[in-house]
Amino acid sequence: MKKKLGALALITASALALTSCAGNGGGASQLPDSDPESKNITLWLMGPDTPDTLREYLTDEYKKATGGKLTIEQQDWGDVVAKLTTSLPDEKNTPDVVEIGNTQSPTFTTAGAFTDLTDMYDELGGENLLQSFVEAGAVDGKNYALPYYFGSRYNFYRKDIWAAQGKTVPTTLEEFNATVAELRTDDMSGFYLGGSDWRNAISWVFANGGELAVQKDGEWESTLSDPKTIEGLTQFQELFKNASNAPATEYDSAPWVNLNNNDATGKPEAATIIAPGWAHWSIGDPVTVKDPETGEDKPGAEWNDETFGTFVLPGVDGGAAPVFAGGSNIAISAASTKQEAAKELMRIIFSPEYQKMLGESGMGPANMEYTDSLGDDQFAQALVESAANSKLTPAAPGWSAIEGKKILEEFYGKIAAGGDVIELAKEYDAKITPLLNSN
Repeated sequence: MKKKLGALALITASALALTSCAGNGGGASQLPDSDPESKNITLWLMGPDTPDTLREYLTDEYKKATGGKLTIEQQDWGDVVAKLTTSLPDEKNTPDVVEIGNTQSPTFTTAGAFTDLTDMYDELGGENLLQSFVEAGAVDGKNYALPYYFGSRYNFYRKDIWAAQGKTVPTTLEEFNATVAELRTDDMSGFYLGGSDWRNAISWVFANGGELAVQKDGEWESTLSDPKTIEGLTQFQELFKNASNAPATEYDSAPWVNLNNNDATGKPEAATIIAPGWAHWSIGDPVTVKDPETGEDKPGAEWNDETFGTFVLPGVDGGAAPVFAGGSNIAISAASTKQEAAKELMRIIFSPEYQKMLGESGMGPANMEYTDSLGDDQFAQALVESAANSKLTPAAPGWSAIEGKKILEEFYGKIAAGGDVIELAKEYDAKITPLLNSN
């Protein structure tokens, strides 16, 4: 792979204009004792998904293994592309280890932003690692960004509402679309889905055999106008019109809030949602819980099997529909001056102990050997079943620019608002194709 750190700022220049998915860790350190500062490193984690208990484990185990200090800094997903674009090439400001969305990995790996981890691949899990995520972080047969965790999507629903209307869990996508449309009322979505929420909406494209883009003769091409993609987009448009009360412009929301009873009315605003598996921690009857940091009481939710249930989104002909696999990769910055220390942290992250802790927290572990740590309840079963047929976005070098400019949010919002599907697909194919191949 050709290193192009100097050009990193150029590959996602559009993002800068914005306000905006093992070995045995904890062993003896290989770091020299003569330079204590070389052991102090920084890890960037994206959003709040990694629980505090896991963060504490990483800092404690890193100190035990190296004697150094691990500083964890949380970054916001909304401006991560711009921040990474400016920070990764800067030796003085780069994080040493960074979590990055699986869909953003191809852009930064292609640009040479990450350290080659090929020689550690087997030590960190090898073929047991989730391979679709491995592929997203690989270039020219070498590994640069490895899986961190996965969080496939499935449906959560109100059993009480479905039962009251005589509805049962559907076995095909057509049955699902019809059922949730019939459950909708003026005050409640049968299926709450933001009109611009493309990460969930692309399931209808995938289920019908469509793609967002394909590679031909070494070049990427947007395929929104493909007949199979058009079929999925048309189904989504009808679904949004008939089943959801969400705004057409909504794309970054917490739909589980709508499934719970509304604080003001005592009634839910949705009978069904689709969300990553870890959403179940926020779904349930209202309860008061203690904030682990402040000790103060705060509102929470407690799952109730009589009221709430789960099922995977069914496919066109039954089985599980392909859904977008959420989650992240993790990598070492090529600009970091503390490469050996960063590798020590990677060994801890990919250790059996930490991989199991990910699963016990409801996050799909990178190493599929430890998926049993997710348990055997309905949440684990739905997560594993949906993940088995999950898909990622195209591994094109310019995909981060597309996400950074929120082009798909804009496109899907126009589809949800009732725009001409075929004309919009042509328009956005013309916008997306040049960006796919930018580096």
